[in-house]
Amino acid sequence: MVNKKFNISAQYFIYFFILGIFLPYFNLYCHKIGFTSFQIGSVSSLKTFSTIVFPLLWGYLADKFFIRKKIFILANFFSAALWFLFFISEKFWFMMGVMFFYSLFQAPIISFLEAFTIDILEKEKAGYGKIRLWGSIGFIISVFLVGYLTDKISIYIILYMIFAGSFIQFLFSIKIPDVSSGSLKSAGFEIKFLLRADIIIFLAASFLMLASHSPYYAFFSIYLSDNGMDNTFIGISWGIAVCAEIFIMYKSDYIFKKINPGKVLVFSMIAAGIRWFILYFFHSGIIILSSQILHCFSYGTFHMASILFIDKMTPAGKKTTGQAVNNAFTYGLGLMAGNLLSGYFYDYYGGRNLFMFAGITAIAGAVLMYVSALLSKLRGRYFL
Repeated sequence: MVNKKFNISAQYFIYFFILGIFLPYFNLYCHKIGFTSFQIGSVSSLKTFSTIVFPLLWGYLADKFFIRKKIFILANFFSAALWFLFFISEKFWFMMGVMFFYSLFQAPIISFLEAFTIDILEKEKAGYGKIRLWGSIGFIISVFLVGYLTDKISIYIILYMIFAGSFIQFLFSIKIPDVSSGSLKSAGFEIKFLLRADIIIFLAASFLMLASHSPYYAFFSIYLSDNGMDNTFIGISWGIAVCAEIFIMYKSDYIFKKINPGKVLVFSMIAAGIRWFILYFFHSGIIILSSQILHCFSYGTFHMASILFIDKMTPAGKKTTGQAVNNAFTYGLGLMAGNLLSGYFYDYYGGRNLFMFAGITAIAGAVLMYVSALLSKLRGRYFL
């Protein structure tokens, strides 16, 4: 079990280390090589679109033909191989083509990794956060390290670092333990479980929750800057959030051994609503920094609970599909819709009102989950 956990933890670290390079710096790289804002937006939109569509395709194939590990290794290999093509040309249409095929294979990696993790933990699923926190650690290390290296060397270094990280992850993927696929071939395959009312409501509530986070991810730094906060303050505020996230993930086994994931989801959504309302009502630097501690609930406990919840609600043999659908509706569709609306609201209503709308959206998700739980209780089913 120790070797299995090390393999999974290392892959989370590498995956989010790469993400910590890509998210803050790839658009900057595109800007440095002369792309227009429209071209940068087009490349980013293609990557976001892939998060919605491709994990569903690969998850379906993995569960239907019981080839999860093979697809996972294939996805990691081609992610590394296709990224190498970015070294060949800086022309827009060439990079759009490369990004499409790169995203085709890179997009399902995280949902597959989540499914592997839950299966490997078996009866220790409450300790999922202690594995996942290595992803958060990798992310924060890469953000600060790569920021320093791009200042000292060149923005081009991100291409080399992402390629190296992708290749290392491919090597780890070869040894990933697949503990379920072979024993579940008799279970058959169907996706009707996705049409169950409780799963649909969970996905709708999670969609609202992630949409409410879009103003934070896209405009929080801009909002603080517009209100006179300097870059040091902005950096500290993000750092507090990630540290809070790491702490709560370390305590995951204590939380989920005592509290049902459904209850944690509702609590996390309420905490998110409170967090966004604080940004609407208060402008004090101390209060804003203090509110960042709520990231441990609005993201940390929510993410862990959603992974455990969808695993609990998904039949054996369909776990990869379940995680892929969850990822597509939340981090794919939810964030994409939220980003589009956030840009409109920020321009027309301002950052303060934007966070009020975000708070309402998060609370709406909590109400949806709670009402669904009450209805399920009346039908004799309990998930809260």
